[in-house]
Amino acid sequence: MSVLNVADLKKQCETKMGKSLDSLKHDLAKVRTGRAHAGILDHIQIDYYGSMVPIRQVANITLADARTIMVQPFEKKLAHTVEKAIRDSDLGLNPSTSGDTIRVPMPLLTEERRKEMTKIVKTDGEHCKVAIRNIRRDANTTLKDALKAKTVTEDVEKKTQDEVQKLTDKFIAEVDKLVHEKEKDLMSM
Repeated sequence: MSVLNVADLKKQCETKMGKSLDSLKHDLAKVRTGRAHAGILDHIQIDYYGSMVPIRQVANITLADARTIMVQPFEKKLAHTVEKAIRDSDLGLNPSTSGDTIRVPMPLLTEERRKEMTKIVKTDGEHCKVAIRNIRRDANTTLKDALKAKTVTEDVEKKTQDEVQKLTDKFIAEVDKLVHEKEKDLMSM
């Protein structure tokens, strides 16, 4: 019978919850607010000599102004491929090519579209909270099993459950903060 290492269990919980939060941040970065930012194109991939690569690996992405992204492929012949990939993405963007430079204007968001985007943001936040609570549940189950197997004492089990709950509360508060900031960003256009 090995003794449950509660420090490792808490560290695993914190790591997994952190990954859930990072995933939410990544998802929220894809939700566009009407302002241009180079990161919006990060998930778009193109076929580059038979393998799919992110646009960032084959082009220089900069901001021309607050509402326009400039994409300059390292190879001129890639301009059409990159433009098509941006147009076909789920972002609703309409790029235009002039020479070897692609201009990607960010369209204004309508009030209705902003409300839809807010719902998407809230849903993403809820999914993240569920993932964090599932991590808490798994940790508590591990603790209960360890208590039954007598590899931890009742005091240690109760104390660790409280610490895992505090960790859960901390991460859920962070999720709420991120979702609130993104909603505010979406609605203040």
